[in-house]
Amino acid sequence: MIEVNKFEDTSTAWRVGKNEIQGTTQGTTFTIKTSEDSLFISTSEITLMLAAFDQELSGYIDTSLLSQFNADSTINISKSNYFEKCYEFSFGVFESTDGMFDPSVFPLVRAWGFFKDPTNPPTQEKVDSILRFTGFAKGLHHDVENGLLKKLTPGFQLDFNAIAQGYSVDVVADYLDAKGQQSYYIEIGGELRLKGKNTEEKKWIIGIDIPTEENDGEANRQLENYLSLSEVGLATSGNYRKFYEKDGRKYSHTIHPKTGYPVQHNLLSATVIAESAALADAYATAFMVMGVEETMKFISEHPQLGLAVYLLYQNSAGRIERLYSKGMEDFFLN
Repeated sequence: MIEVNKFEDTSTAWRVGKNEIQGTTQGTTFTIKTSEDSLFISTSEITLMLAAFDQELSGYIDTSLLSQFNADSTINISKSNYFEKCYEFSFGVFESTDGMFDPSVFPLVRAWGFFKDPTNPPTQEKVDSILRFTGFAKGLHHDVENGLLKKLTPGFQLDFNAIAQGYSVDVVADYLDAKGQQSYYIEIGGELRLKGKNTEEKKWIIGIDIPTEENDGEANRQLENYLSLSEVGLATSGNYRKFYEKDGRKYSHTIHPKTGYPVQHNLLSATVIAESAALADAYATAFMVMGVEETMKFISEHPQLGLAVYLLYQNSAGRIERLYSKGMEDFFLN
């Protein structure tokens, strides 16, 4: 996801202006901008905010609260700034999708080799052994009264990668809202929150990538469609870049929580518009597990969630086609 007029200079770690900041975080890039005269956040503030966020929810920092949970059996999350809310968001999406979104698949993702150079896919026996202790609902207990999160099975571990990046966008948006910012474009690793209007006094114009392996980076980017957005969060999940090949077979990075295997269907990418970037991020991941038909059925059966989805998939002839939910056309650029 990109804002159509986004500048392409990524040669430095930081680019700072009175109404725009660009930098790196969470192993990716971010952009925060406003059409107002000034942006109500400084580089030091955003650095401290995202560092504090990572200290709770990053799976790559050994001392983070999430890493402590994965290493131990019980942690106290009552005084956390971000962990408890991320857990609550995650559990809500887990329940509404009947487990298609499940942060407890972390041991399966690791077993399939997506955190290192892949060697050999796990055996069926290995997958079955891991499935015995995964499952967001059965693997832990949230002691709300005492603020404790307890493992019920020693091997149980969590990874909030499929929601935390979107949630970090919301954290920045909440800060700017509290400061009185009337317009902003916040993007971290492709997840977005948008408010107000751009410098042309129009809604923010966002491009949807064509989901191909070659479409990587600003220089080669090709767009499939354009959206006109404000007061929403947006996220895209896809399998067309994140996979590995072994013995001529592609393994998607999206793991089906119930089978323990990478999903294999024709859905290439799911773009979701929601009230927050966190929810858009989580549901986009769930829809990549569900596939085209189940996603469209889910959207039609859950209008109360207020989601809009734009799917790009490969038909039987190998061509990319689109399918989108009712109401998505309201966001198309006229």
